[in-house]
This record gives sequence, structure tokens and C-alpha cells, in this order.
Amino acid sequence: MSDEIKHECGIALVRLLKPLEHYQLKYGTWRYGLQKLYLLMEKQHNRGQDGAGVVGIKFDLEPGNEYLHQVRSVDSSAINDVFKTIYGNFEKHENTPGRLSDPVWVKQNLPFACEVLLGHLRYGTHGRNSIENVHPVTRLNNWKTRNLVLAGNFNLTNVDELFRILIDLGQSPRDFIDTVIMLENVGHFLDTENQKEFDKYKLQGYTNKYISELIAENIKVENILRESSKKWDGGYAIAGLLGHGDAFVFRDPWGIRPAFYYYNDEIAVVASERPVIQTVMNVDFDEVKEINPGEAIIIKKNGYIYNSCIREPFERKSCSFERIYFSRGSDKEIYRERKMLGNLLTPQIIKAVDGDLENTVFSFIPNTAESAFYGMVQGIEMHMKNQEKDKILKLGKNITEQELEHIISLKPRIEKVAIKDIKLRTFISQDKGRDDLVGHVYDITYDTIRKGVDNLVVIDDSIVRGTTLKYSIIRILDRLQPKRIVIVSSSPQIRYPDCYGIDMAKLTDFIAFRAAVDLLKETGSEHIINEVYKKSKEQEDMPKELIVNHVKEIYKPFTQEEISGKIARLLKNATVQADLKIVYQTIENLHRACPNDLGDWYFTGDYPTPGGNKVVNRSFINFIEGKNIRAY
Repeated sequence: MSDEIKHECGIALVRLLKPLEHYQLKYGTWRYGLQKLYLLMEKQHNRGQDGAGVVGIKFDLEPGNEYLHQVRSVDSSAINDVFKTIYGNFEKHENTPGRLSDPVWVKQNLPFACEVLLGHLRYGTHGRNSIENVHPVTRLNNWKTRNLVLAGNFNLTNVDELFRILIDLGQSPRDFIDTVIMLENVGHFLDTENQKEFDKYKLQGYTNKYISELIAENIKVENILRESSKKWDGGYAIAGLLGHGDAFVFRDPWGIRPAFYYYNDEIAVVASERPVIQTVMNVDFDEVKEINPGEAIIIKKNGYIYNSCIREPFERKSCSFERIYFSRGSDKEIYRERKMLGNLLTPQIIKAVDGDLENTVFSFIPNTAESAFYGMVQGIEMHMKNQEKDKILKLGKNITEQELEHIISLKPRIEKVAIKDIKLRTFISQDKGRDDLVGHVYDITYDTIRKGVDNLVVIDDSIVRGTTLKYSIIRILDRLQPKRIVIVSSSPQIRYPDCYGIDMAKLTDFIAFRAAVDLLKETGSEHIINEVYKKSKEQEDMPKELIVNHVKEIYKPFTQEEISGKIARLLKNATVQADLKIVYQTIENLHRACPNDLGDWYFTGDYPTPGGNKVVNRSFINFIEGKNIRAY
């Protein structure tokens, strides 16, 4: 992706189903669970680089012993920093014979010699990037079953509503961010469920000490999740631990945010991506299961694992950006889908180069667009083969050897034109004179284009702001002096904010929105902007369930091609000599390529939850009123 966008976040849960002694005997180390957790997190490092954290819980320790351990980091290499801290506790005892190979001793004496471990990778799309905002977060209590640990890949659109609910319950939340609100929300119903169980057993005459054991054995995690999530509006995959050892991962009823799991008789693992589990556990695709929308996988302290429907599922709207960009391309389905996204663009690309494939060079923006590039080339290849066949049939017996040789020699011309050269550091990227610096983020392979003769088609997986295209990629591609540059996006035009965990919060960030607004002004339709603002303001204080997305009216007067044409004019720097065209994927082809993941709100404005409409209207109001702030 030329314009980097951030994603929130990655989860990794490891639950050992045997005592630590088992792993010491079978694998030569009781650290088997820690090793798996490290790999699950490291192979998801693309999902969060602003922070990392791990919480571990030990089972069945006597009172007075620490059984819950936590370490978090906002270091630039946060995963390594976290595990360096964890393993640092072990290194102190390396010279003491036998201790580090004695699972009984390490469990009694060392932190993170645990049966259950929860890891998290954070992209800070909301809230301050400080250690306090790094997951997992904890809510501690002297009763084990009232301890709560949460980590998630989520964003809620109705934090204000949930905040008021907590106030009405008599609480006084310490912050106004969704992490804190969710923690206190779940914590309240955890307390309620504990109290209900306590009262039940107390009436039966059990002692308080024994009641704690009964609660740990019988507490219904699904009841807690069912009650606490009734008002949640957003996308989420929430992982949690209770202090006595129960664990769960719960997915939103639209399936917006992803979660997958695998277990055998030794271990259970959950992660945000399927191929991560396949690689770490060395298992086949079909052995890794997806947590269904609205469902939780619950792992009891006694090792019993089951799935429970928490919220009635809605129409599946899992995030298509996971398929286009975020998730690892090593997943067989995602790889196939990305190739198809490129393939389906073939007719539009042929039109953009006026059918002159013989004088066209194909390339891609490294590195995430590579799979779509392969699909695009296959599509062009197939089209050229069909053309060759038609020519040969048309000429029939009259074809000369020279003509035949020329026809069968035609194939797509492929070059690696763009090279990702540097990554701007924060202190540079925020500099006022950054435009010239941005121009050097990419470099080119010189003399790959016949000057003034060849078209150059370059595929990217998405175009968000267009900043890097305008100030870097298009300018450097123009140094090759092609006749025409065609920038192809394997995703449709990004027109609306995301509010479910992707860092795309402001309408002004989107080149497609800026293009549509400019077109309205150029065509004398500026009144539409004012009308949308008025309608949005009228809905500002309405319940989210009644709000309509009026921002759609900004795009309604124009075709996709008209907006793409305006985007090309906005992105063409005055110094660029080549003709410039922009080609976008269609919504129809997106759904053909990714038929099981229909979440497309950032392209269509069709938000799966009522809170989405509230966010997009708020974002438009912010645009008109000149407020450079998030809409949620």
C-alpha cells in the first residue's frame, strides 16, 4: 500500500492443557507455551507495532503467591522487549543446577511459568500511545474469579452511550476510551455473576472458602459476555482471562474483526489470522477453525473447551480490507482472492491503455500488491492469448512464418519498476518540508521503459490519501518518460471513514472524498454540500438507530469513472509529463473475489451497525466546521 494505514490489532492466546511437567518430558522444556506465544505474536507483528503485552496466569497456587503476571512495552521492538523481560527472570537462575529444568520449582518461584498466556499487539488508532493503553489490561481483585484480563482487536462507536450506562450503574470510569469502558463493562457483569453464584451457594450453607472454589468451577462465562455486550456497537474480537484460569475469545455478531482457533489434547491457541496458527502449530488449513460471528470459544480451567453463541449473528460483514491488505497473504484463500482482484481488473486496464498491450509495461507497488499483480498479469496474458488465437484463425492458411512468429511471441511485458527504498522516521515525516523527502521513499529501475512509446501500468492494493502517489511514486515513475502512467487500485475507492478498528477516521483523508467535493464545486452543485451538512446536523442528537448516512449524496451525482478522472487530476503534479489515469476496482468485482467477506462500508457507506452512520455524519460535520479530529 502506497499510503500506509494502521490496523488495530492482533491477539494471541495460548492455553496449555497438560501440567508443565508434560512439556518438560516431551519437548525438553516447560516453556513450550511461551515459545508458541512468542511465535504467534511475532508472525502477527504486522498487525501492531505501537506496543505489545503479555499476561500469564498460574493455576492452583496457594494464597500468598503471585499467580497473575503482566509485562507490556511501547519500545520500538515491543515484542522482543516483552520477551526479553520475561526471559530475563529465567536467566538469573541459569547457573543454579537443575532449577530451570524443574517445572515444579519454576512454577512456585518464577513469573510466567503459567498454564494460560494472553498476548496482544497494538496499533494506536485511538487513545494515547502510552504504556497505560497497551493491552492486555487488567481489573484486579482479591477473589480470583473477580480478576479480569482483556485484550482485543476492536473499536466501539458508542463509547459515550456505554459511558453513561456505567455512570447510571454508580461507577465512575477513570477514562473515556473504549478499552477502559469495555473493561469496566465486562467487569461489572463479572462481579454480578460472581455475586449471583455466591448468594446461591450461601443459601445452601457452604463456607465462603468453599464457595470460591464452587464459583471457579461453575461460573458461566457466556452469561457475563451476553449481559455485558448487549449495547456494544462496533467490530471486536475480544480475548479475556479470569483470575482462576477460565479463558475466552468473543467475536462481534457481524464478524467484522477476525479470530481463529485450534486445539488438540495438549494445547489450545487463538489468533487473529489462520496461517499464523497453521505455521506455528504445523497444521493443515482445515484444522484451524474460525470463530463464528457472535460466538465465543470458552476454555474452562478444567480444560473443557466449547463454543457458545453469545449474540445472535447478523448478516456476515467481515472486513474486506483484511482480504485486500491486512491479513498475511500466505493464507490460501486470501492469496487466491488477491490474485482474482487483480485478474478482474483486466478489461478496465485494457481500456485505460487503449488496447495497446504490445507497448505497455506492467509492474506493482511493493510489497503488498504483489499477489494482485500476479492475477493482473494472468488476466492480461489470457486476453493476449485469445487475441493471438483470433489473429491466427483469421489469417488461416495465408499466415506467413514471420507473422506467426510475431503473434506467438506477444506476452505481457513485466518489470520491477518501483522499489521501496526508505521509511520516513516520525521526526522527518512531520517536518514542514517533507514533500521533497517523501519523493525519495521509492526509487525506480531505470531504462525499463521505452521513452515516449510505452505505457506503464502499476498496481497498488488501495489508494487512501494519495499523498505518496502524488509526491513520490508518480513523480519517480515519470522520470522513466512513459507515454502514459496508469495507477491501478485492486480495491474500490475509499469514500467513507472506518470506525471498527482501521485508522481511517477522517473524510478529509480520502482522495476520493476530496475529488467528489471538488467536482460538486466545479459543476455548480455546491448546494449539495450544504444540504448534507444541514441534514447531518439535524440528526446529531438523534439515537444512532435512526441516523441515515447522508454523506452518500456527495458522491451520487458522479460515476466512478468521473471521480477517478478527478483523482488523476488531483494527483498529477505540474512537473509530470506523462498522461495519468487512475483505475479502481468495482464493488461488484470486489464481492466476486471475496464472496464470504462482504464488509465494504469504507467503499459503499453501508455500515453494518447503526453507530457507523453516526460516525460518518459526525465526520462530515467535522469537515465542514474545520475540526481536524476523530468522529468517534
